[in-house]
Amino acid sequence: MSKPELEFHLPTGPWTAPAGASPGVVERVLATDASGTRRTTLVRWEPGTDTSAQGVTRHDFWEEVYLLEGDLHDLTLDETFTQGSYACRPPGMPHGPWTTATGVTMLVVVCPPDPQT
Repeated sequence: MSKPELEFHLPTGPWTAPAGASPGVVERVLATDASGTRRTTLVRWEPGTDTSAQGVTRHDFWEEVYLLEGDLHDLTLDETFTQGSYACRPPGMPHGPWTTATGVTMLVVVCPPDPQT
Protein backbone atom coordinates (compact mmCIF):
# COMPACT_ATOMS: atom_id res chain seq x y z
CA MET A 1 0.00 0.00 0.00
CA SER A 2 1.17 3.50 -0.74
CA LYS A 3 0.99 6.74 1.13
CA PRO A 4 -1.12 9.47 -0.49
CA GLU A 5 0.19 11.92 -3.04
CA LEU A 6 0.62 15.24 -1.24
CA GLU A 7 2.06 18.46 -2.65
CA PHE A 8 3.66 21.04 -0.34
CA HIS A 9 1.21 22.19 2.31
CA LEU A 10 1.20 23.16 5.97
CA PRO A 11 0.27 20.10 8.04
CA THR A 12 -2.71 20.84 10.24
CA GLY A 13 -3.53 17.44 11.71
CA PRO A 14 -3.91 17.16 15.48
CA TRP A 15 -1.13 16.32 17.92
CA THR A 16 -2.17 13.07 19.61
CA ALA A 17 -0.59 10.63 22.06
CA PRO A 18 0.45 7.43 20.24
CA ALA A 19 -0.86 4.18 21.71
CA GLY A 20 1.47 2.91 24.44
CA ALA A 21 3.61 6.06 24.44
CA SER A 22 5.22 7.49 27.56
CA PRO A 23 3.56 10.53 29.15
CA GLY A 24 4.68 13.74 27.43
CA VAL A 25 4.92 12.19 23.94
CA VAL A 26 2.66 13.38 21.09
CA GLU A 27 2.74 12.97 17.32
CA ARG A 28 1.33 14.64 14.22
CA VAL A 29 0.82 12.27 11.29
CA LEU A 30 2.07 13.81 8.05
CA ALA A 31 1.28 10.84 5.80
CA THR A 32 0.23 7.24 6.25
CA ASP A 33 -1.00 4.38 4.12
CA ALA A 34 -4.40 2.79 4.70
CA SER A 35 -2.94 0.05 6.91
CA GLY A 36 -0.86 2.46 9.03
CA THR A 37 2.31 0.43 8.45
CA ARG A 38 3.98 3.15 6.36
CA ARG A 39 3.95 6.42 8.28
CA THR A 40 5.71 9.76 8.35
CA THR A 41 5.18 11.70 11.56
CA LEU A 42 6.45 14.58 13.62
CA VAL A 43 7.00 13.40 17.19
CA ARG A 44 7.36 15.79 20.12
CA TRP A 45 8.54 14.98 23.62
CA GLU A 46 8.02 17.49 26.42
CA PRO A 47 11.03 18.48 28.55
CA GLY A 48 11.67 15.84 31.21
CA THR A 49 10.12 12.95 29.24
CA ASP A 50 11.63 9.64 30.36
CA THR A 51 10.98 6.28 28.66
CA SER A 52 12.87 4.22 31.28
CA ALA A 53 9.69 2.36 32.23
CA GLN A 54 9.54 0.92 28.69
CA GLY A 55 13.13 -0.31 28.83
CA VAL A 56 14.98 -1.16 25.63
CA THR A 57 12.71 -1.03 22.58
CA ARG A 58 12.64 -3.26 19.48
CA HIS A 59 10.27 -2.86 16.52
CA ASP A 60 9.16 -5.22 13.78
CA PHE A 61 9.50 -2.40 11.24
CA TRP A 62 12.13 -0.04 9.80
CA GLU A 63 12.38 3.27 11.65
CA GLU A 64 14.23 6.41 10.59
CA VAL A 65 14.53 9.33 13.02
CA TYR A 66 15.89 12.81 12.36
CA LEU A 67 16.12 15.26 15.29
CA LEU A 68 14.75 18.63 14.21
CA GLU A 69 15.30 20.43 17.53
CA GLY A 70 16.10 19.69 21.16
CA ASP A 71 18.01 16.80 22.69
CA LEU A 72 17.58 13.09 23.24
CA HIS A 73 19.69 11.23 25.80
CA ASP A 74 20.21 7.47 25.32
CA LEU A 75 20.40 5.91 28.78
CA THR A 76 21.98 2.69 27.49
CA LEU A 77 24.77 4.45 25.59
CA ASP A 78 24.93 7.40 28.06
CA GLU A 79 25.10 9.70 25.04
CA THR A 80 23.07 12.80 24.17
CA PHE A 81 22.02 13.47 20.59
CA THR A 82 21.01 16.92 19.35
CA GLN A 83 19.55 18.74 16.35
CA GLY A 84 20.66 17.16 13.07
CA SER A 85 21.30 13.69 14.51
CA TYR A 86 19.89 10.80 12.48
CA ALA A 87 19.16 7.11 13.15
CA CYS A 88 18.16 4.34 10.73
CA ARG A 89 16.99 1.22 12.60
CA PRO A 90 16.23 -2.10 10.90
CA PRO A 91 13.59 -4.39 12.38
CA GLY A 92 14.72 -5.86 15.71
CA MET A 93 17.47 -3.30 16.44
CA PRO A 94 17.50 -2.51 20.19
CA HIS A 95 17.41 1.17 21.21
CA GLY A 96 16.67 3.33 24.24
CA PRO A 97 15.49 3.94 26.82
CA TRP A 98 15.61 7.71 26.44
CA THR A 99 15.21 10.97 28.34
CA THR A 100 15.13 14.59 27.21
CA ALA A 101 16.07 17.59 29.31
CA THR A 102 14.88 20.32 26.95
CA GLY A 103 12.30 18.44 24.89
CA VAL A 104 12.76 17.19 21.35
CA THR A 105 10.96 17.28 18.02
CA MET A 106 11.71 14.48 15.56
CA LEU A 107 10.78 13.54 12.02
CA VAL A 108 10.03 9.80 12.12
CA VAL A 109 9.50 7.52 9.11
CA VAL A 110 8.42 3.90 9.59
CA CYS A 111 7.80 1.14 7.08
CA PRO A 112 7.40 -2.64 7.15
CA PRO A 113 10.37 -4.96 6.67
CA ASP A 114 11.37 -6.09 3.20
CA PRO A 115 9.34 -9.27 2.54
CA GLN A 116 12.39 -10.89 0.92
CA THR A 117 14.49 -10.81 4.10
